[in-house]
Amino acid sequence: MQLLQGSDKTTEKEFLEVPINIYKDDPNYIRPLDKDINGVFDQKKNKTFRFGECNRWILKDEDGKSIGRIAAFVNKKYRNKGDEQQTGGIGFFECINNQDAADMLFDVSKSWLMQRGMEAMDGPINFGERDRWWGLVVEGFKPPIYLMNYNPPYYVQLFENFGFKNFYNQICWHMFVHTQLNEKFAQQDEKYNSNPEYKAIHIDKKQIEKFAVDFSIVYNKAWANHEGNKELHKNVAFKMFKDMKPVMDENLIWFVYHKNEPIAFWVNLPELNQIFRFLSGKFDFFAKLKYLWYKRKGVCTKFTGIVFGVIPEYQGKGIDYYMIVEGAKVIQNQTKYNELEMQWQGDFNPKILNMSRNLGAQQSRRLTTYRYLFDRSREFKRHPILNF
Repeated sequence: MQLLQGSDKTTEKEFLEVPINIYKDDPNYIRPLDKDINGVFDQKKNKTFRFGECNRWILKDEDGKSIGRIAAFVNKKYRNKGDEQQTGGIGFFECINNQDAADMLFDVSKSWLMQRGMEAMDGPINFGERDRWWGLVVEGFKPPIYLMNYNPPYYVQLFENFGFKNFYNQICWHMFVHTQLNEKFAQQDEKYNSNPEYKAIHIDKKQIEKFAVDFSIVYNKAWANHEGNKELHKNVAFKMFKDMKPVMDENLIWFVYHKNEPIAFWVNLPELNQIFRFLSGKFDFFAKLKYLWYKRKGVCTKFTGIVFGVIPEYQGKGIDYYMIVEGAKVIQNQTKYNELEMQWQGDFNPKILNMSRNLGAQQSRRLTTYRYLFDRSREFKRHPILNF
C-alpha cells in the first residue's frame, strides 16, 4: 500500500472520488457536493485557515487503486471543556474494511499532528464549524441529512481497534410535523400570546439583513461564551443568511421579540439531500437546473433543525415552547413538510436533550466523536457534562 499526499489537482480529484467504490452497493449513501468538500480545503473560503492548517492523504493498493483517504487538522481555536492537552483533528476518513489500511491513515495523521505539537486527535471532525462533517455514525445507518457524515458500520471497529475512545455521543432526533405537543407547550403559548410585549414571527426575505443582525445578537448572548464558539459579527451573520437565502423557506425560521428586542431564534432549512441525492456530487449549470426541477416538483418533504437559541435571561421561562408552538401553527397548516430531523445534540448537554424528548421526538441516529491520546499512559476523560 502507498500513501500519497493530496496536494495537486489530480490527487484532489481522487480524494473526492475515494468514496465511490466504498459505497457503490449502499443504497443509503448520498454523495456530498464536491463544492462543499472542496470548500473546507480552500484557504479563500474557509476562515479556519487563519488559525490553523490541514493536510490530506490518499491510500492506494498495489494496483494503484484508491482504497482510503484522510485529512488532519490543527486549529488553534479548537478546544473542549476540560481539555488538558493540545488536540488536533482528523476527518473525511474513508477506507475499505481493512485494519492495516485504516492504521496507515491514522498513523500518518498522528505523526503529522505530533510534529505540530499536538498531544491528541479527535475525529472524525471538520476543519471548521461543528454543524457539518462531525462525528462517526454508530447507530441509525440511514440516508444522511445535508452536510452530515455517513459511513459503513465497520468504521466503528476501525477506529476502536486503533485505540480511539468515545469522547462524546451526538444524538439526532426525528419527529413527524403533526405530532401532538404536550400540554406544557400550550400553556406557555397562551401565557406569552396574551402579553402584547412578546411576539413570535417567521423571517421575511425582504428584510434579511435585519433578521441576520437579530440572529447575531441572540447567538452572541446564548452561544458565544460556550466552548468552541466565538462571537458572531453581524456582517458574518448577514453573509450566512445571504448564502442560505436561495434555499430558505420563510416559514421555517422563527424569532421571538420582547419589546421589539430579539430574545430567541429557531432556524430550520429544507432537507436538501432529498434533492442532492440525484446530483452525484455536482453543482454545475446542468445540476442546478436539475435542482430547480426537483425543488419545484416538491421532493423536499422534510426539514432540518439547524440551530436553536434563547438568551440567558429567558432560558427556562417557556419562551422556547412559545416559539415552537407558534412555528408549528404555520408549519403544520401552511407547508408541505411532514418530518423534522434535528441536528446533533451532545450527550454532555442534558437540558437540550430533555427539550427534544419533551417535544415528543424520537432518537433517529447517534454519532460519536472519538478521541485518541498520543500518550497511551495518560488517563482518558470523556467530555464533562455542561450545567448552563
